[in-house]
Amino acid sequence: MGLSRIFWSSLVVTCILGTSPAWAENLIDAYQQAYHTDPVLAQARAELAAQMQDKPLARSALLPHVGVGAAVGFNTADITGFGNIDINRAYLSDSYSVNITQSVFNGQAWTALKQADSRIQASAAGLTYTEQQLALQVATAYFGVLEAQAQERVAQKQKSLLESIYQQTEATLKIGTGDIIAVREAQARVDAAEADLIKASNGVAIAEKQLQRLTHHPIGVLEPLGHYRALGPQPDDMQSWVHSAVQDQPLMHQAQAQLHTAQQEVQYHQRARWPVVNLQGVAQHALGNPFPGLVMNQAGVSLNLSVPLYEGGNISASVQKAQAQTVASVDHVANVRDEVTLNTQTAFLNLKNSVAQLKAAKETVDSAKLSLEGTRKGYEVGTRSIIDLLHTATDYVRAEQDYNVAFYNQVIARVQLKAASGQINMADLQ
Repeated sequence: MGLSRIFWSSLVVTCILGTSPAWAENLIDAYQQAYHTDPVLAQARAELAAQMQDKPLARSALLPHVGVGAAVGFNTADITGFGNIDINRAYLSDSYSVNITQSVFNGQAWTALKQADSRIQASAAGLTYTEQQLALQVATAYFGVLEAQAQERVAQKQKSLLESIYQQTEATLKIGTGDIIAVREAQARVDAAEADLIKASNGVAIAEKQLQRLTHHPIGVLEPLGHYRALGPQPDDMQSWVHSAVQDQPLMHQAQAQLHTAQQEVQYHQRARWPVVNLQGVAQHALGNPFPGLVMNQAGVSLNLSVPLYEGGNISASVQKAQAQTVASVDHVANVRDEVTLNTQTAFLNLKNSVAQLKAAKETVDSAKLSLEGTRKGYEVGTRSIIDLLHTATDYVRAEQDYNVAFYNQVIARVQLKAASGQINMADLQ
């Protein structure tokens, strides 16, 4: 299943109580730091909090509405011809009233309440998707730093290896058995290795900046992977993963909730033709209206019915618009399903391929190492040239670089498949 709301809430509490914010020491720390500081995730939380208010807003149309009114006035009156009474005076008047209205039947209001639930579900699914994408981004950036550091170590090894070969060529040249061309070739390789080391060091800095952008904390010493065994998809059945993705992917949940909202929008506008029945109670007091000194206290209850007969075509146009938007939402769900299916299939195949690539890369490193050792011995006994040694040394370094790429591709591919299917959880990060 996807990352649940309860799980992430407990994760937040754990982070607040027991995690030092100094720097990301391991992948879990890095995710916790990103969870608290990522602006995209904070925006998604705020949007869900705002969407949650749609339900009480919709419910308010079904609950009692109470209002009060008051007025105080100064009047002058000149009244004649009212029997034997003539009035000519200035006087004060006042009035107070209380109105209570309770909905008895309102079809649109009930539909609006259901719409609020659908909108909240869509927003919650969007938040879950954002959480899972953040987990994927942090894992990718974290292992990107480890890969860059591994490549820097290989670059340093390459520089040391080529410097030792260069020193050998210089030594043989001094005693008269060397070759100036070999010396220059070795020097060129050393210069290239120094450039590669600078590039690798810059790569580490860039990778750390990418991780720091997510955690918003300085990057300290990251814990490397412990015991690791390459694994392909579990289970090794693409259709099973696709089925789970269609069921669990938050993007699918969001699209389906948006479709429900669109369908309910059609119903909402159709119910605009329905009658609305309200129960209304009024209590009021009036002094000096319409005559000076006249006091009137009144209370009453009424059942009010309103039925729209013709709204200038507004209802029909609103229904047709909502129906067209529903068709668009159906197509959106189909498009998201296709996208989720393709992403899951691609991630599944990439993971299967990564296992084979890592195995091949490991065998290539072992072979290149044996070749380097054999070429070095051959050079010492005179059967191989310094150029041969330089070539095999370069091949060995490239094999190690390719192995690092294959290794971290395998690690990340496992997380990517879980993310594509909407099933990534803390166990995957651990």
